[in-house]
Amino acid sequence: MFSHIDSKNQPTMVDVSGKSATTRQAHATARVKLPSVVTDAMQDGDIHTAKGPVFQTAIVAGTMAAKRTHELIPFCHPLGLESCKIRIRLDDGGDAVIDCETTVYHKTGVEMEALTGVTVAALTVYDMCKGLSHDIVVTDVRLVSKTGGKSDYKAPSVGDISGTANE
Repeated sequence: MFSHIDSKNQPTMVDVSGKSATTRQAHATARVKLPSVVTDAMQDGDIHTAKGPVFQTAIVAGTMAAKRTHELIPFCHPLGLESCKIRIRLDDGGDAVIDCETTVYHKTGVEMEALTGVTVAALTVYDMCKGLSHDIVVTDVRLVSKTGGKSDYKAPSVGDISGTANE
């Protein structure tokens, strides 16, 4: 049974009024495959394009998106995030690896906020670098872990792209 369908088979927001507020955390990650023409623009830990510093801008965009998840995804509860941390690094192969970790004390989880934050950060990297190349691929968007609420989740370590999932 889907949680967003009521007894009359109609879409609905999940009722969390009977749940207890707890500290809830989520960690999501994404990979952006970058061609060498893009990574060649790397200076001082960031890619610099005519639009500005790519990673710094993507961090701001991802954070803004995570805070507005309820406006983008139907039936997400509006949450006052207490923490949203986005990190971006290049791995040994030249791909950008983006992590988003979110925290809230609430009756519902923050997985969608972490996933939204990491996805918009990845799309911002694409947007800012497309002038250098359109051969950029956003891939491997996934939930790494979540805690708080009814059950915790930790992604299997097989195929881990962030290097942080099961540490």
